[in-house]
Amino acid sequence: MTCWLGRLALSILALLLAVGPALAADEQGAWAALAGGGHIALIRHANAPPGHGGDPPGFRFDDCKTQRNLDDKGRAQGKALGEAFRSHGVRVDRVLSSPVCRCMDTASLMAVGNVESSYALVPDRDPNRPRFRELKDIVSTWRGPGTLVLVSHGFTIEPLI
Repeated sequence: MTCWLGRLALSILALLLAVGPALAADEQGAWAALAGGGHIALIRHANAPPGHGGDPPGFRFDDCKTQRNLDDKGRAQGKALGEAFRSHGVRVDRVLSSPVCRCMDTASLMAVGNVESSYALVPDRDPNRPRFRELKDIVSTWRGPGTLVLVSHGFTIEPLI
């Protein structure tokens, strides 16, 4: 396993543990690793019904009204995740988000740093995968000292893991 993939897998594990049921020792170890810095926290956006149906017809990046957006549960999840980062002493040096509103909102609600938009975090359906290559470059070059937070989509995260 390459170094970047190992760091990414640890970060994904930490975030899965943060939002789902887990053993306390595993969860604490994952948070401790993130608090140690130099890792990447890859986060799927918070709850945005209707689930796996994608965005409605007429989706536009520049208009949140045309997109699937966070509901009350999703907004609470974003805030809770940011609080978890703070309570575990995770220093965040950079926050990158897909420009899709549900991702930008999740990242903003976390309130762990200024949110930058990156198309590298949008699902890449191009067979040549230019966005995926850009995302791999972002991940492989991160050294910290703090944590890089990436807020994206399940279809972007899946090929990384």
